[in-house]
Amino acid sequence: MSDAIQYQKQKELFGHPVGLYILFFTEMWERFSYYGMRAILVLYLVAEATSGNPGLGWTNGDALSLYGTYTMLVYVASIPGGWIADKFLGQKQSVLVGGILLVMGHGILSVEQMWAFYTGLGLIIAGVGMLKPNISTMVGGLYKPGDIRRDKGFTIFYIGINVGAFLSSLIVGYVGEVYGWHYGFGLAAVGMLLGLIQYVAGQKHLKYVGNNTNKSIDPEEKAAMQRPLSKIEKDRMIVLFISFILVIVFWGAFEQAGGLMNIYASEKTNRMLMGWEVPASWFQSLNALFIIILGTTVAGYWAHRKLKGKISTSLFKMCVGLIIMGTGFFFMTGAAAQYNVDGSSAMYWLVAAYLFHTVGELCLSPVALSYITKLAPLKYASLMMGVY
Repeated sequence: MSDAIQYQKQKELFGHPVGLYILFFTEMWERFSYYGMRAILVLYLVAEATSGNPGLGWTNGDALSLYGTYTMLVYVASIPGGWIADKFLGQKQSVLVGGILLVMGHGILSVEQMWAFYTGLGLIIAGVGMLKPNISTMVGGLYKPGDIRRDKGFTIFYIGINVGAFLSSLIVGYVGEVYGWHYGFGLAAVGMLLGLIQYVAGQKHLKYVGNNTNKSIDPEEKAAMQRPLSKIEKDRMIVLFISFILVIVFWGAFEQAGGLMNIYASEKTNRMLMGWEVPASWFQSLNALFIIILGTTVAGYWAHRKLKGKISTSLFKMCVGLIIMGTGFFFMTGAAAQYNVDGSSAMYWLVAAYLFHTVGELCLSPVALSYITKLAPLKYASLMMGVY
C-alpha cells in the first residue's frame, strides 16, 4: 500500500490519528508501572528489615549503587530493543513483547523473595528496552513526512507519559509506603496489564504503523534501507550524536530524582504538613505535575519567539533545557545548608529543584523525541530512538 493511501485510511479524533490515543494510553500505563516502581525501589532497599514495613535494610550507598546500575541497564536495553524491532519484529510486535515482559516483571517483584526481586528487575529492564524506543517510533510513523501535526502529536503523547508518572508516584508510592512495598510493586503490574489490554484491543487503529522490518517493507523502501547512507543522512547522524551528548548529561543528572533525591526526601527533609507526614515518594510526582501545568506555557514561549522572528533550533532548546535543569541543583545546596544547621530541611527546596528540573525537561525532551524521528534514517529509526 502506498504511503498516501496508508495515511488517508487512518481514522482521526480531535485532528489526530486514533492510533495516537491508543499509544497515549499504552505509554501512560507503562510509565505508571515504571515510575511507580521507581518511586519506592530505593526506599524499599533502605527500609529496615525489622521495621513495621520491612525492606531489605541496605545501606544508602548499596541502594544507590543498585539503583544506578538498574537505571543504566534500562537505558542501555533500549539499544538492542530498537535493533530487534528494526531487524526482526517491527515496532508493533516489539511493544507487545515489551508489555508482556513488564507485566511479568512487576508481578514477580510483588513476591517477597530475593530471587523474585532480581528476576523482576531483569524482566523490567528487558521490557522497557523493547517497549520504550519502539512506541515513540510508532508515534512518529502515524504522520507522513512534513506533517505539521507531528510535534503536537508528540506533545499529546508526552502528556500521557506524565499523567501516568504523576498518578503512579501518588498511588503506588502511598500503597508501598503505608501498606507494604510488595503491594506497591503488585499495583504497578496491574497498571501495565491495563495498558497491555487496551493496546491489544486497539490494534485495528495501528494497522498501518509499526510494521517496518528489513523483512516486511515494500520493495522501494527496502531498496532505500539497503543502500549506503547519503551525505545528507550522514550529516544528520552526526547532528544526532551531538544531541545525544546533551541528552546523556541531562538524564544522568535528572535520574537522581529516584535515587539520591528520593533518599534525601525520606531521611533529611521535614515532611510534616498540618500534622500529617507527606510520603517521601510523593515528591517524585512533582515533576509530572509541573509538566502537565507548564507544558503548554513552555511550548507557547518557543512559539512566541518564532513569531517574533527569533528562530530557536532544536539543539539550542536542548542546551537551554540542560542549563535550567542544572540550575535546579543549586536549590539542593540550600537544602543541605539548612540541614547542617537545623537537622532537617524544608520541603520547598525539593519543590524548587523539581520545578527547575521540569522546565529543563520541557525544553529538551519533547523536542528530542520529534527531532530523532525527523533526522534518523529509516533503517536506523528504532535504533536511534533506543540510543536516545
